[in-house]
Amino acid sequence: MAFTDRACALQQTFDSEGILHKMTNQIRRSLELPEILTATVAEVRGFLGTDRVMVYRFDTDDSGEVIAESIHEQRLPSLLGLHFPAGDIPQQSRELFITARQRVIVDVTNGKIGLSPLYSPETGQFLQTEDTYYRQVDPCHIQYLTALGVQSSFVVPILHRDLKERSAKPQLWGLLVSHHSQPRSILPWELKLLQQVADQVEIAIAQSNLLSEARSQQKQQALINQIAILLNQLPTIQFPTALESTIKAFDGIGGRLYIEQSGELYTWGEQPKLPYELNSIVIEQHPVWQNWIADCKQGEVLAIPDLYKEAHLRVLAVGFQPTKIRGILVIPLYYRNSFIGVCSIFRPEFDTEILWAGRCEENQRHRLPQLSFEVWREQKKGQAPQWKPEDIFLAQALSYHFSMAIQQQQMYQQVQVLNTSLEQRVQEQTGELEKSLLFTKVIKQITEQIRSTLDLKITLQTIVQEVRPLLNSDRVLIFQILDESDGEVIVEEINGNYPSVLGIKAPSGCFPNEYAHLYAHGRVRTINDVSTASLSDCHREFLVNLQVQANLIIPINMGTQLWGLLIAHQCDAPRNWQDAEIELMLQLADQAGIAIQQAQLYEQSHTAENQAKAKAQQLERTLSELRQTQTQLIQNEKMSSLGQLVAGVAHEINNPVNFIYGNLSYANDYTQQLLKLLRLYQSHYSQPNNEISSLEKAIDVDFVAEDLPKIISSMQVGADRICSIVQSLRNFSRLDEAEFKPVDLHEGIDNTLLILQHRLKSTVNFPGVKVVKDYGELPVVRCYAGQMNQVFMNILSNALDALEMHAEKNESFIPSICISTRVSADHSFVLIRIADNGPGMTDEVKKRIFDPFYTTKPVGKGTGLGLAISYQIIVEKHGGVIECVSELDKGTEFWMEIALNPQCKVNSQYINSLLPTFEMVQVKTNSQNLINQ
Repeated sequence: MAFTDRACALQQTFDSEGILHKMTNQIRRSLELPEILTATVAEVRGFLGTDRVMVYRFDTDDSGEVIAESIHEQRLPSLLGLHFPAGDIPQQSRELFITARQRVIVDVTNGKIGLSPLYSPETGQFLQTEDTYYRQVDPCHIQYLTALGVQSSFVVPILHRDLKERSAKPQLWGLLVSHHSQPRSILPWELKLLQQVADQVEIAIAQSNLLSEARSQQKQQALINQIAILLNQLPTIQFPTALESTIKAFDGIGGRLYIEQSGELYTWGEQPKLPYELNSIVIEQHPVWQNWIADCKQGEVLAIPDLYKEAHLRVLAVGFQPTKIRGILVIPLYYRNSFIGVCSIFRPEFDTEILWAGRCEENQRHRLPQLSFEVWREQKKGQAPQWKPEDIFLAQALSYHFSMAIQQQQMYQQVQVLNTSLEQRVQEQTGELEKSLLFTKVIKQITEQIRSTLDLKITLQTIVQEVRPLLNSDRVLIFQILDESDGEVIVEEINGNYPSVLGIKAPSGCFPNEYAHLYAHGRVRTINDVSTASLSDCHREFLVNLQVQANLIIPINMGTQLWGLLIAHQCDAPRNWQDAEIELMLQLADQAGIAIQQAQLYEQSHTAENQAKAKAQQLERTLSELRQTQTQLIQNEKMSSLGQLVAGVAHEINNPVNFIYGNLSYANDYTQQLLKLLRLYQSHYSQPNNEISSLEKAIDVDFVAEDLPKIISSMQVGADRICSIVQSLRNFSRLDEAEFKPVDLHEGIDNTLLILQHRLKSTVNFPGVKVVKDYGELPVVRCYAGQMNQVFMNILSNALDALEMHAEKNESFIPSICISTRVSADHSFVLIRIADNGPGMTDEVKKRIFDPFYTTKPVGKGTGLGLAISYQIIVEKHGGVIECVSELDKGTEFWMEIALNPQCKVNSQYINSLLPTFEMVQVKTNSQNLINQ
């Protein structure tokens, strides 16, 4: 870029100080580095009017990254986030940026580069002139910029100084770069102004770094305080929580805290896994680890970025291979000059991905100008983490707190041991008094238990449960003597993994008969050591089998009669029984005798009461059976009379109907013959006399000849209908079919509907009932046909009663009944459903509908026997199931299931599991849909 003659005119037009002030204010609005750089590139690009302004920051390996960018209308491609290799900016140019504060202006069109230093590196003095020195630019640089689409370029270095040290030398932090896709000149005052902007950016960056450093120190101090609080909470120092917080502070994935004196080890997160032959050894106790730590000086922190490159850890590195652990920070803990432990922090390996502006392999071919800047992703796997100086500082600070916490805990434990010893002496002196008090309380408690309950089992179990912990024995039991030579253990209380003796009996002939006599007179037997006591071989072997080493036996007497023994066993070692313990057992034995006597009296009265209750229940069952029998007899008599009446009516109607039905065919033949004869007369004697003609006109012969066959046909239909009704009446009564036989259930349902036909028809006050038949393909079913018809009659009659009552209250109501039959999927039973769209019933009514004599109908219209008899017929006679599903204002549905095979009864629980309530309601809804259709 060359200076133009417009410089003076532009300087007169713009006030450079005002522009600088505006741009500086925009840059200094924030102390956050991303906001600073974003404001910088935006302001500079707006000021210069170029296509792209960006901030290029150098990394530690001399490569660089575009971290801020402003582009005008996408005239140039974005480079934000892309890295450029170190070779793109030679080391000589970097040094000039620092020493001479050199600014670079490149004019690609003319192939020139302008260098504008602030001061001379030879003299170290600032130059008085702002002249730019031009020379020919390297062709490689021209090709490089051309590949970027740049025709003019302007670069200002951004230096970094440590504000805390005035004598610190500046370092090259980055570059402020302007690119333009067209040739553009740069004016001297613009150059000076942009240098001033760069100086302001340098100050803002330094202040932002100071802010970040202060925040980091504040966060670090907060972490130290947080962990210090956890490590100073005596008596329960939170070592696990403090370790977890420490690991998270270092961004670790695991860690360990090992205390040398006690050998305690606290871990958190991912841990190394030593080989099988070493898995019983703690890493901190391994000789290799101990020798390595021994070489570490007090206050030193071992920061290992890559443990696989650490010579001291080659033996132990195999334990880290199954994990993602790569870096270790080892913090030896010392109190004064004594090593007291070590804290280790583990960091994982990580993967990196860098976006390069083109490929950047370091070989001879790529030293040529870069012609392509297509994004290239460089991925590196398994990178070792680096420990920063602030990590070392934090580790040293935490080392002090962990060391002090461990020392305080050890001192606290020592004090606790001394306090425990003092407390033990006090406890020994007060133990006897407390034991005596406890004995008194237990006796009082057991006495109250005896008074509060008459249950002998509970009382005896309470005695052994309370006595065993007081005596601190391994087993306490009560042995009941059934006769002089027999008995068994009835209750026990055990402490420890000792075998139960509940229900065990004494060996036959092992104990002499005089033992019972001695115990009945108050004998107390104490055995302090089974191995040395004077016992028979049988007695000693019996106790050894029970793992008994000491024994205390107290008799339980009722008056002068021996009832049993209260026995305490010591199984872990011999024991000397104390007088206070024997006295306690004697008093408890007396209380047990009282409880047993009271329990026996209560049991006798309870037995008499139970016998009386049993007799009352038996009488109640007998009365219930009599009522059911009476109900059955009444219904059977009712149905028998109804059947005889129906059969008699059917028989009486059958004879005249047969006479009419048998002669109708002849009457039809005769009529046809007479009509044929009449037609012959009319054809041969077309001119009859006046009398015949008058009669023909009077009786309308043609109409009679046409209507008479229709009358005969109507009479034939009526006779068929009467025969069908008679047959239905006979089938319904089934007086001749009382036995168990195959029956077509559809025929029984149809016959029942035929009998109830007069109630199904519409009348002046009743709209009639719509009957929907949803019959499945049923085989013949072995059942009591007459009784099944009785069930159908009862359910359908109840449905009609409900529909009639509902129709009286609702004029727009259309009564409907749906009858559905199906065979189960396994062909084991038949399902019959009868549903109506009547008023339904409440849950309280539904629970009682099968109770005898229960009815909701007005007085005189129901006996309450119909559904009770139906329940007995289905469930008891046929081994089936009958259920009712009903909901107010949505109707009622009855389910009936009977087995196809008489040998198999329908399991109601099985059916209910297949057809739960919600499924029955769903089927009810489906039936309702059929009715509505």
